Amino acid sequence: MFKNYFLISVLTFSFSFWAHGEGDPDVGENKVLICAGCHGMDGNSLVPNFPKLAGLGEKYITEQLRLVKSGERVIMEMMGILDQSSDQDLQDMAAYYDRQKRTIAGAKEIELIGITDPQQALKLGERIYRGGNIANGVAACTGCHSPSGNGNEPAGYPALGGQYAEYIEKQLLAYRRGERVGGNNALIMQGVAANLSDKEIKAVANYISGLN
Repeated sequence: MFKNYFLISVLTFSFSFWAHGEGDPDVGENKVLICAGCHGMDGNSLVPNFPKLAGLGEKYITEQLRLVKSGERVIMEMMGILDQSSDQDLQDMAAYYDRQKRTIAGAKEIELIGITDPQQALKLGERIYRGGNIANGVAACTGCHSPSGNGNEPAGYPALGGQYAEYIEKQLLAYRRGERVGGNNALIMQGVAANLSDKEIKAVANYISGLN
């Protein structure tokens, strides 16, 4: 009987640990105070310069915080801000922000080179996101980020739906220029962005911002 109880306890603990990840969101709430000025206490930044972190994915956020702290990913606004944070701190912050509900930035009516109709611009973004560009070897974004833009937490692919279009565009351009190189999936994103035109990047970024 004792052995059975012990086994059940271990399995329950293991499942609970796996289900909630390695970070503690309750502990992380106080630790994100250093982040709230730019990203908001609930992970929904008020300006497009700073990305929404709410519901982005605990594994992805943790990895990015580690890259920033190590200097592998350079973000000027975050220089030195994580120097005193332990790896557990980073995981707790990631867990807290991942637990928050992301607000939707919303797609806008935009014009693109050769496309003056906002609806056609939105359709171009949808085609790229859902079908890629076979002619240029661009895979559909849905393969990693899901049809609804909710990402893939086990694989560490971030949830993009509702993110600011301006921020997504900035990151895609950084990947294309080879400026963003840190992380396990940087090569994948560099390969995708390398074959996207400015027009396609702007269109798909705008489409993603409206996904919910």
